[in-house]
Amino acid sequence: MSALNASGRKACWGARDELWKCLDVHQDQTSVCEKHQREFEAKCPAQWVKYFVKRRDFLKYKEKIQNEGYEPTEGASKL
Repeated sequence: MSALNASGRKACWGARDELWKCLDVHQDQTSVCEKHQREFEAKCPAQWVKYFVKRRDFLKYKEKIQNEGYEPTEGASKL
């Protein structure tokens, strides 16, 4: 896929947002959101898809740490 113009980027981001909304509503059940996943993959370059998947994982992890706090594993070295 070649570089996206403004309307292509907007379509990609919109598909990403719809997928993320679906995943949020259905507690990350990917089988329920397959239609949105296919649309997201069709509208975005593969490298962007990979980036956005990692980004969502990071944001979910960050939210969990902020809400629940960080507990180091037993035996973890202190710096």
